[in-house]
Amino acid sequence: MFTGIIEGLGTISAIRSAGQGKRLVIDADFQLEQTQVGDSISVSGACLTVVKIGARRFEVDVSPETLRKTTFGNAATGERVNLERAMRLSDLLDGHLVSGHIDGMGTINALTKTGNGIIVVIGVPEALTRYMITKGSVAVDGISLTINVCTNAEFTVSIIPHTASMTTIGSKSKGDRVNIETDMIGKFVERFLKGIPSPQNKKTAEKPGVDMDLLAKTGFL
Repeated sequence: MFTGIIEGLGTISAIRSAGQGKRLVIDADFQLEQTQVGDSISVSGACLTVVKIGARRFEVDVSPETLRKTTFGNAATGERVNLERAMRLSDLLDGHLVSGHIDGMGTINALTKTGNGIIVVIGVPEALTRYMITKGSVAVDGISLTINVCTNAEFTVSIIPHTASMTTIGSKSKGDRVNIETDMIGKFVERFLKGIPSPQNKKTAEKPGVDMDLLAKTGFL
C-alpha cells in the first residue's frame, strides 16, 4: 500500500526481455537503505516487486498484464519514473490510500500555466471517470492529486511547483500517456450497492445485500 506522496525520482537504465514480460533496471536518485528483495515499490504508480537490489539500483519484473495496462508497454531506457516505497503503519498518510494497481491509462490533453501552478487536463475512458468526483482523489503516475473538475471524458488537476519539481508530471507534454489509479473506495461502494456476486457467493446470491430500498428502510436515505 502507498500514499501517492512520491519519495523521489529514478531512471530506467536497462530493459530486458523476460518471456512475454520485461525486466526493468532502475537507478534511484536516493539511497535504498532497508529495501530488500521481495519489497514493493511503486514505479510511476505501478506496484512492482524488487527482485534484485543495490545501494541505489534495483530490478523489477513487469508482467504481460502490467505491460498492457500501463505505460510500461512503451517504456524506454533513460525514461524518468516516480518512486515510492511501500508505506509503514507508523507513516503519516499525507496523500490517500493507493494500491499501486493501475486501472488504465490517460492522455494529457492540455497543460496551462496559471499563477505559480499548472492546470493539467487528462483524458480518460468513461470506465475510469465513473469512479471520480470533484475534490476526490486520483493517482496519476503514482502521484496523489485532487480532482478539480471531472466530466465523462476527462478530469482536471492543479500541480503546485513542489509537485512539478519532485515528480515527472512537471516534464510532461500534451499527448503524453500517464498511469491512472482511481480511488479504491468508490469501486468497493459500487460493488456493495450493486450486489455483484463474488466467486464465493455467486451461486447463492439472488439479490443485492445492500440496495437503495434497504438504505431507505434503515434510515440512511
